[in-house]
Order: sequence, then structure tokens, then C-alpha cells
Amino acid sequence: VQLQASGGGLVQAGGSLRLSCAASGSISGIHAMAWYRQAPGNQRELVARIISGGYANYGDFVKGRFTISKDDAKKTVYIQMDSLKPEDTAVYYCNAHLQTEGNIVREYWGQGTLVTVSS
Repeated sequence: VQLQASGGGLVQAGGSLRLSCAASGSISGIHAMAWYRQAPGNQRELVARIISGGYANYGDFVKGRFTISKDDAKKTVYIQMDSLKPEDTAVYYCNAHLQTEGNIVREYWGQGTLVTVSS
């Protein structure tokens, strides 16, 4: 099972980016998918999480600027990030709790994708 993230890059403050993360492999169910981020010197923190029923929750710092969504058929989670601020600069990581072989739910991490917001 792999998580492949894409969509990071450089954007000016106030701009937008959309990150995608696709899960592949022997997956029989998706329990939750999420985005975390880690800035230099900081701990990894939750950005947003969406569960199988569609309920989503966000880190306090998001304040309505980001929207997480998913496409179950594509096993892909997205995050639309608007009104980006320089303090949003970080490596963003995809995370998922997936049901795999033997109906066991495991946690997976994707490679990070760098988001840089210039002032």
C-alpha cells in the first residue's frame, strides 16, 4: 500500500494550492484520510481529517481557509488551501487509516510535499 502526494509548491501570500493524495495497493476500505504538516523546528500537526462518512475536522489554525474532500472511487483525498499565509509554510504529509488484507486497519503515511508561502 502506498500513498502518493502531489500538488505542493511556491505560492504568494493570499494565494491557493490544492494538494492531492492517492492511495494504491490492496485496499478493501478507507476509514479515514488526513493531512498533517510539519514546519522546521515544530511538531507535526493535524491540518484536516475526513472519515468514511464524510465528517471532517480541522486544525484550529485553519479558520475556514482550507477544505478537505475525498473521492472514494479514486481512493484520493484532496485539500484545497485558500488565503495562504507565510506561516502555512511546511512539509505537508498525507495520512490514512486503510483496511487491507485480512481486514486489518493500518495507518499509512505518504511522502511529504513542500508548501512554501512567500510574503
